[in-house]
Amino acid sequence: MLGGARSGKSTFGEELARGLGGDAVLYVATAVVSDGDEELSRRVQVHQGRRPSGWSLLELSVGGLEPVFDSARGHGAVLFDSLTLWVSAGMYRETDESIVDELDRFLVDAASLPEPMIVVSDEVGLGLVPQSAEGRRFRDLLGMINQRVAAVSDEVYLCVAGIPLKIK
Repeated sequence: MLGGARSGKSTFGEELARGLGGDAVLYVATAVVSDGDEELSRRVQVHQGRRPSGWSLLELSVGGLEPVFDSARGHGAVLFDSLTLWVSAGMYRETDESIVDELDRFLVDAASLPEPMIVVSDEVGLGLVPQSAEGRRFRDLLGMINQRVAAVSDEVYLCVAGIPLKIK
């Protein structure tokens, strides 16, 4: 599930997860809300308000992706929202190579899960070239990671203006 900011990708991902797992969905949240970041805090509250109360929650604020597999068993579906924020948080504590290695291990393990997994990520390569080296590093790293996830996914959607377009 790819899309730009406010494109409807998370909402569509939630709809897909609900259709696959009903109330037995594991929601993997990756947002790290810093003290004083009221805007991100509001966004998280909106996401929390949309989720059915029966969904399980796994918060991945730091560290690897292994907890997803321990928590996924027995759920009808897994919704990972978002890969963008996981990469962003990882950039401040790991090298790009270690982030890609962690993702590659995750993708191998995810292929063996019986539960369907929906991954939400931002498509950041369609906009302006970031001015800062750190911004370009993020755009390039996320673009490469999105390609890796899309390559092994059964289906890929691009959300534009709230409309999901199946591209694979």
